[in-house]
Amino acid sequence: MSVQLNAPQREATRYLDGPCLVLAGAGSGKTGVIARKIAYLLGECGFSPANVGAITFTNKAAREMQERVARLVGGRTPEGLTVCTFHALGLRIIRSEARHCGLKPQFSILDAADTVQIVADIAGDAEKGIAKQLQWQISAWKNAMVSPAEAAQRVNDDIAAAAARLYPDYERTLRAYQAVDFDDLIALPVRLFEENAEARERWQNRLRYLLIDEYQDTNRAQYRLLRQLTDVRGAFTAVGDDDQAIYAWRGADIENLRQLQVDFPQLKVIKLEQNYRSSRRILDAANRVIAHNDKIFEKKLWSEHGIGEPVIVTDCHNAEHEAEWVATKIAAHKFQHRSRFRDYAILYRGNHQARLIEQQLRNQHIPYVISGGQSFFERAEIRDVVAWLRLLANEDDDLAFIRAITVPRRGIGATTIEALGGYAGHRHLSLYAAAHEEGSAEHVPARQLEAVRQFTAFAATMQRRARIEPAARVLADLLAAIAYETWLFSHHANREAETKWRNVTDFVDWLGRRGDEDGKTLIELTQTIALASMLDKEDPDFDGVQLATLHAAKGLEFPHVFLIGVEEGLLPHQSCIDEEKIDEERRLMYVGITRAQRSLHLTWCKRRKTGGELRECEPSRFIAEMGEDVQINDRAQRNAPLSKEESRARLAGLMAMLDARRTPDQ
Repeated sequence: MSVQLNAPQREATRYLDGPCLVLAGAGSGKTGVIARKIAYLLGECGFSPANVGAITFTNKAAREMQERVARLVGGRTPEGLTVCTFHALGLRIIRSEARHCGLKPQFSILDAADTVQIVADIAGDAEKGIAKQLQWQISAWKNAMVSPAEAAQRVNDDIAAAAARLYPDYERTLRAYQAVDFDDLIALPVRLFEENAEARERWQNRLRYLLIDEYQDTNRAQYRLLRQLTDVRGAFTAVGDDDQAIYAWRGADIENLRQLQVDFPQLKVIKLEQNYRSSRRILDAANRVIAHNDKIFEKKLWSEHGIGEPVIVTDCHNAEHEAEWVATKIAAHKFQHRSRFRDYAILYRGNHQARLIEQQLRNQHIPYVISGGQSFFERAEIRDVVAWLRLLANEDDDLAFIRAITVPRRGIGATTIEALGGYAGHRHLSLYAAAHEEGSAEHVPARQLEAVRQFTAFAATMQRRARIEPAARVLADLLAAIAYETWLFSHHANREAETKWRNVTDFVDWLGRRGDEDGKTLIELTQTIALASMLDKEDPDFDGVQLATLHAAKGLEFPHVFLIGVEEGLLPHQSCIDEEKIDEERRLMYVGITRAQRSLHLTWCKRRKTGGELRECEPSRFIAEMGEDVQINDRAQRNAPLSKEESRARLAGLMAMLDARRTPDQ
């Protein structure tokens, strides 16, 4: 096993004498180290798979980890091994300890849209943008384990003050719905373990060794959960990179790296500095940039991949010219090197930069795919189906009840729901329970109440079936009974309705397969749906240029990278300049540079339209920080003749266009 590992990787894999922090630089093989350590624990150290847990930040990373472990231990993932995200682990703990958390086993998990809606309702139908800000503040407090009482003492602006007033009602509403939000999936286990020593010891004995991936991205609550699970034993390996800490805006706390040394004085620190991804010039540029940050741990990447091509910086007239130049350059480079479109990535600081790039790629018939786009679960038609699943699992979930009873509508409107809601609120009941109380007849007209009760009777029937029958059959019958396909085609244009119905059938098929593979009913699957990722539906073999924000690109790598908009005010972002928070922006630049394997092109615009106005721009300070080895491609003479490769690419594009226009008999 050790033959393929370098010395620090081998040490990280085998070190078990106490807590261990592996500082894994970009492209240094950290995933392989974690997988091999799991195999080592199981194969040579006598650990049972049920006592080992690996925690990641994404479902994709968890799946990749499972696949690597399976390859190392004989082709299949050991039964009982825990490889999951922080939130999935939290869900597992809450589900097992629901009674101690004040929840029934079939509680609901609310997504961001649900929680924003709750905040808006509590605030008196606040405008959606304001409600999002309020919910974001409450989420930040929960990630930092700040209680409603503590939050009231921490207000420093109007949004925080308003959020602090709403926070207690928000928490009461979640409990009334027998629901949790994503932040609760970490916060509730933390509180449980702090208050219930028996539950804490139960889980410490269950997970005797923990491996944590992307440790630099942990927030305060996740760190406290790690400490409670490992206790004084410190039987864990944390793998991370302080140079890639780019998620402070969503609660990640880089101080958790420092705190490890305080809380675990015997901490062993192992550095992985050999990069297996990039050429020396790319790594030199990355090292020079990140050297301008204050360091928690000193580290310098190196590579045996050779010196490589120069890093090239090109200035452009404006964003339109930048998009055209990048698209043309990719077409020319692909033509010259006989590469694939999927070998190229275009990375940027903000999503708004993608629009012009997309236009140019379409103009030049270059296929592309966007990372970090709309989640499959954010689509309205999927949310409609998920509302039914949540209601079948937990009839007290009022948000699911309202969505299921109104889409498609069945003669029940807002007035009826408002009247039933008023009675339910007075009686401290869910809408479902209130509909069956005799007193509801005094508040809801008889005809409408009868329609509501027919709805709840149907839901009860489907709920009974969902507990015992195959998931796909129950869902298919449910959608047929509510005539959802007919409703889609009556409310949307044919093409849009076809797309939406195809999404629904894909979702039903996926759930059916999950149920068959895992031996779970629809009720048992429902809680895990909120944590699943349907983004993997993207075809891994699709040959297209990858477009992604720098945040979404973390963890990815490409032979050829185009990093656009590298200018002051954009990268680093103006808000970070104003708040003197340049360090995280520099880490974002470092992440962008280290995505590239063989070539790296940077572009910046002399003028860029912002808020409808054209402003003069300056190249980012990060370009100067990359050092003198960077090649500046100052194409002042914009009307200069095209290079041979550009001429060939344009000729190839013209020929392809002519071929496409020929009719079959020509």
